[in-house]
Amino acid sequence: MGEQHAGFQSEVPDNHAFTATEIQELLSLFLLNHATSDSQASNPTTTDPRKLRRMLSNRESARRSRWRKKRHLEDLNNEVNRLMTQNRDLKDRLARVLNRRHVVLRQNDWLWMESVGLRSRLSDLCRILTAMSSPSITLT
Repeated sequence: MGEQHAGFQSEVPDNHAFTATEIQELLSLFLLNHATSDSQASNPTTTDPRKLRRMLSNRESARRSRWRKKRHLEDLNNEVNRLMTQNRDLKDRLARVLNRRHVVLRQNDWLWMESVGLRSRLSDLCRILTAMSSPSITLT
């Protein structure tokens, strides 16, 4: 993942491009280190190394926190895009299913009407057949 510098492991990938804010923080950190080393050379008792380490640790922690927040936001945006694509695909699929349902309902109506007509015709044919099969009444 990242490189190790000054006793801490960076969570930023090696190919990370720094933002303007991060560059300013690095510059201020450099200037702080430079000023601290100058003041320590002239008066070593004025700077508490624990406070300096703590301040540097807090800055690094804040930088990592911002980086994690940025990654989380990117992940959320990717998830939103994935869900929007999935939603669009599901809407398209629903539209196709509803269209197919409409076609099937029309076919069902047509088949129902055809069956009614065929039953009526069959009933008529049965009456004719019955009439033809019954003995004729003859008057003598």
